[in-house]
Amino acid sequence: MKQLIDLLTEEMKAAFEAAGYDSSYARVTLSNRPDLCEYQCNGAMAGARTYKKAPLQIAQDVVSRIGQGGCILSAEAVKPGFINIKLDDAYIAEYLNNMGEDTRLGLEETEDPRTILIDYGGPNVAKPLHVGHLRSAIIGESVKRICRRMGHRVLGDIHMGDWGYQMGLIITELKKRQPDLPYFDDSYEGEYPEEAPFTIGELEEIYPTASAYAKEHEDYREEALHATYLLQNGHRGYTAVWNHIMRVSVADLKKNYSNLNVEFDLWKGESDAQAYIPGMIERMKREGFARVDDGALVIDVKEDSDTKEMPPCMIQKSDGASLYGTTDLATLVQREEDYHPDHVIYVVDKRQELHFTQVFRAAKKTGIVPEKTKLSFLGFGTMNGKDGKPFKTREGGVMRLENLIAEINEEMYKKITDNRTVSEDEAKETAKTVGMSAIKYGDLSNQASKDYVFDVDRFTSFEGNTGPYILYTIVRIKSILNKYTEAGNALEGLRIRGAHSGEEKALMLEAAKYNSVMENAYEELAPHKICAYIYELANAFNRFYHETKILAEEDTDVQKSYVALLVLTKQILESCIDVLGFEAPERM
Repeated sequence: MKQLIDLLTEEMKAAFEAAGYDSSYARVTLSNRPDLCEYQCNGAMAGARTYKKAPLQIAQDVVSRIGQGGCILSAEAVKPGFINIKLDDAYIAEYLNNMGEDTRLGLEETEDPRTILIDYGGPNVAKPLHVGHLRSAIIGESVKRICRRMGHRVLGDIHMGDWGYQMGLIITELKKRQPDLPYFDDSYEGEYPEEAPFTIGELEEIYPTASAYAKEHEDYREEALHATYLLQNGHRGYTAVWNHIMRVSVADLKKNYSNLNVEFDLWKGESDAQAYIPGMIERMKREGFARVDDGALVIDVKEDSDTKEMPPCMIQKSDGASLYGTTDLATLVQREEDYHPDHVIYVVDKRQELHFTQVFRAAKKTGIVPEKTKLSFLGFGTMNGKDGKPFKTREGGVMRLENLIAEINEEMYKKITDNRTVSEDEAKETAKTVGMSAIKYGDLSNQASKDYVFDVDRFTSFEGNTGPYILYTIVRIKSILNKYTEAGNALEGLRIRGAHSGEEKALMLEAAKYNSVMENAYEELAPHKICAYIYELANAFNRFYHETKILAEEDTDVQKSYVALLVLTKQILESCIDVLGFEAPERM
């Protein structure tokens, strides 16, 4: 289905042309004075100089040429040259009925489906997920779902940190604690144990212990660096330990990401790119893309239009070691070979923007990705506590993600049991569902690039611009619909039949914006646009609900129209929260 605003613009274009003016002036926007009109057109102001006429005269000419039977109920030319527009109730009703009959709610699938790869998550294995991983996971998951909703082929890649110095530290510390394990016996030729010599809890304790010790003991640090080197060069025993680390860590990561309702199609890491590095570097040297600078190998990425300093992209240190830039470029080599993406989106901390600008330019300059391939950096800000500093535990440490989720769920459980008499099991299950909305909506309602304050009290509130408020609205609609069907009525075949009040028309107009909001959120990779929309839609519904006796309405046809609008509103809200990554319970 075409967007309502596009249909309105088409009518205005016809009126401009009929009045003898260029149709390019017919752009329609939402009214910034909803007390006066619903939409407006300011084209007469822009056309005044071209046609050497007063804007008001142009506006009056256009208004007089608006045809009948379209979506415009009335249009008025007002000083100094605005055209104020109100839409026809019956037209909007039919538009909404068509949305309700479409499984996609009127959202058109793209005619040019693209292969999009989204790089988000980025955890280091052998370390617990903490709140610093939250934004990448939540934003990346939502962007993935938005792209899929538009009809694109999308792959989400976790891109784990699984190949660096941390692995050498773990191996060294394990060897120190359990030197008799066969992985450390170079003469051992048998099969290594299938069972890992550590649990996830032990593994998460081993790394920080080793890291702290290495900072105080140079010989230990050197041993860990050498262990890293041996691992990366195929040491049989260390490779077996690495496989144990990966199996234990990935199983734990999958559990924790699942608790966030976040899923990845690809579970690849930095290690998967290693095989591509030697050939990539050799080609860059051979074809003249890379040069030696103070012993290091770099690619110049500065462009004439740069107004700030742009350092070269370093791909090999003077000692031959690889860097993040090397791995990221090699990962693009692998992605191009395996998936041929049309668009790669990186959802990472905004402080890494310079790094990715260097990598993107190097990838295009060297032909790692074709010129037509779009590379996007979606940088996110910091999640802060009420003190404005990065979110910490009460003791001042970095909060584990599972502890944050547990804290939110506990807060929601208290509120649910305080307000309702429900069984303990139902309360706990509902608390998890509503808690997820508090976390995700609290994050996604902010523009990704901006820092924000994670306020547990505000995010778990059932009032205001919060996830629980959105879910409470959906549950309220469900309750009305359940009572309607319990009275022996059917929800099938109902149709919206125009507006019977200002509140109802306001709700209808909000519902009709769904497909334009979704399309805009995709084009700008902006989940916060969807949050802003469903907050306005929920507000419009609640104003309608408080001013309308829906189930007590005596006119059966009017009541059916009300209920049809509620059904569609619920579908739109549920569709939106699905792409945001959470769902609504049956009751709260």
